[in-house]
Amino acid sequence: MTKEEIKGGTEKRRYSDQELEEFRVLIIDKLEKARGDLKMLTDAYSHANEHDTNDTSPTFKVLEEGYQVLSKEENSRLAARQQKFINSLENALIRIENKSYGICRVTGKLISRERLLSVPHATLSIDAKLNQPQKR
Repeated sequence: MTKEEIKGGTEKRRYSDQELEEFRVLIIDKLEKARGDLKMLTDAYSHANEHDTNDTSPTFKVLEEGYQVLSKEENSRLAARQQKFINSLENALIRIENKSYGICRVTGKLISRERLLSVPHATLSIDAKLNQPQKR
């Protein structure tokens, strides 16, 4: 623990404004990349960037159509997952603004810096995450 963390015998309750700014920069970088990835995925399943003859070709091959449908479905699922990630990052920015970022929503204690650097949108400490019931 640092001197900042030990104030009158209590643990540090939140990250400093300087630390929050560091996390904000990290999250904004991840957000820009995630938005670019989402655009690429939505373009892939909407064929917005396709320059072939699908609209003019009189014959279609069944296997190609089936593959295209599966690809669109998979890209659609990936895009939905990416949108959820973007929403989580945007929510993390809101928590930074109201200075509640990095506080575990179960224990109320600070989430470790290492965890937030790896998963900047985390709302649970490692202990709280490990004690969660397993999803099936």
